Amino acid sequence: MRKIDDLLREAQDAGASDIHISAGRPPHFRVAGVLQAVGDQALSLEESNALITELIDKNKRAQEILQAKLQTDFSYALPPQARFRVNVFHRQGTLCAALRVIPSAVKTLEELGLPPQLLKFTELKQGFVLAAGPAGHGKSTTLAALINHINTQRREHIITIEDPIEYQFTDQQSLIDQREVGRDALSFVEAIRATLRQDPTVVLVGELREFESMQAALTLAETGHLVFATLHTNDAAQTIERIIDSFPASQQGQVRSQLADTISGVISQRLVPGEQGGLVPAVEIMIATTAIRTAIRDKNIHQISGIIETSGEIGMQTLEASLQSLVDNKQISPENARLWYRS
Repeated sequence: MRKIDDLLREAQDAGASDIHISAGRPPHFRVAGVLQAVGDQALSLEESNALITELIDKNKRAQEILQAKLQTDFSYALPPQARFRVNVFHRQGTLCAALRVIPSAVKTLEELGLPPQLLKFTELKQGFVLAAGPAGHGKSTTLAALINHINTQRREHIITIEDPIEYQFTDQQSLIDQREVGRDALSFVEAIRATLRQDPTVVLVGELREFESMQAALTLAETGHLVFATLHTNDAAQTIERIIDSFPASQQGQVRSQLADTISGVISQRLVPGEQGGLVPAVEIMIATTAIRTAIRDKNIHQISGIIETSGEIGMQTLEASLQSLVDNKQISPENARLWYRS
């Protein structure tokens, strides 16, 4: 019977970003954004359960959460260096697993093919920088590159709050403490609030999920910290709206003012199949200028896209402009670019 570590090594050799395991179908790998079956032999229920049991067998906390909530998230290490983010869940009463490959090394912006102007966000002493985009389009990888750049260039105390921990950082110029929700803190909200007593200068929040965590992150940025976080939104304007709309109506005026004062930028990205294989990032960049802050404060969020479009000279760019540049440079096809244009 196939072992889980053998399957994961096979995924690494194939250059997969994700692995799917469930009974009644072959294992599937996502390679360059496309799902493909691994062979034509469907896994039996016994085989599928055995693979998933191997993943979770030594993780008591994950087992307890799975029993209580019928799903769980955790990380899995494959010696010597590979790591995976794992979600185990139920489908019609049977166990399934989805795994995301976490590269062993944190890549630089240049290695990731990301715009160099993103480095401006690593020079800030305080502020609020958000990475947006659909799941699986590189938000965490981009923020990891920014955090590691700070780590190599500045003497800071960096705290990350994640569920689970993805990239593992090594102290260089900075001191980095990585905290995992469920193991090191009971919730994102409690972990974010506690950072005020931990002398941080830079904080990475893996995901803003509800208004309490957004409120805590805003307070951190407002009190002189540099805060990075991710949101599952489509673009800069929607990201701003999502934060404001997450709060009760009675608080939205105050939040609008807080956000206008603290926001530093929004990075919204998509990973597009490249002409030479692999995935190429297309990136919208919003930098918080006076015009952006005024649009937020005056409830003119609809103006943000237009401001980005006309502010290329200071490093902003729309997603469409990024896609067109990639097409012009023959990095992606016009057909693939059109899949991500917003109508």
